[in-house]
Amino acid sequence: MPASPPPAPPPAARAAMPPPPHRPPHRLAAAPAVVATAAKVAPRPKEDFKAGDHVVYPTHGVGTVQGIETVEAAGYSLQVIVVTFEENRMTLRVPVNKAASSGLRKLAAGAAMQAALDTLKGRARIKRTMWSRRAQEYEAKINSGDPLQIAEVVRDLHRNAGQPDQSFSERQIYEQALDRLAAEVAAIDKTDKTKAIEKLLTYLGKAEKGEKGDKAAKAEAEADADADSED
Repeated sequence: MPASPPPAPPPAARAAMPPPPHRPPHRLAAAPAVVATAAKVAPRPKEDFKAGDHVVYPTHGVGTVQGIETVEAAGYSLQVIVVTFEENRMTLRVPVNKAASSGLRKLAAGAAMQAALDTLKGRARIKRTMWSRRAQEYEAKINSGDPLQIAEVVRDLHRNAGQPDQSFSERQIYEQALDRLAAEVAAIDKTDKTKAIEKLLTYLGKAEKGEKGDKAAKAEAEADADADSED
């Protein structure tokens, strides 16, 4: 007779069988975090500073060198450049050997500042991104201490200055950039900040006139094209 199949294991035996291997639930990869990059500043050559020099420190703007002091720290002597900022009533001490890497510099030369002023006459270049991201980029440009990058912020935000749809933070960043650029212009021209702002607004006004002229020329060209098509 053929052998009968082995009986099925009792319920207790089936329960004792090892469970299938555990597989962790599939997880979606997290979206990469957006990191705000600070404005890049080209390495500056070493400069010599003396008392009375007007200088620019990236995060504080225009200041005046009071002199170079030697301070004792942990048994070592360290030479520092003493810079005062009149508006903030603040004194900053920058190690001489760290001056270039910290971004401390003398006032922009004629060509560098003229390039910044010419930037004000250009068209605004506003990225189509969230305002929070743009605000970070604008603040990074202001804190770079580079007059060209600061001028770009003034140019881009001036178009909406004073408009009802301008946010408080947008107005605040615009005024900060305008004030920072005007302070350096005033120091270069040996005038006050009020006159320096008027000078900057003159350059910005040229940009507005240029845009209006472009729009008028475009409208005239379209009108001529319509007239030709009717003929």
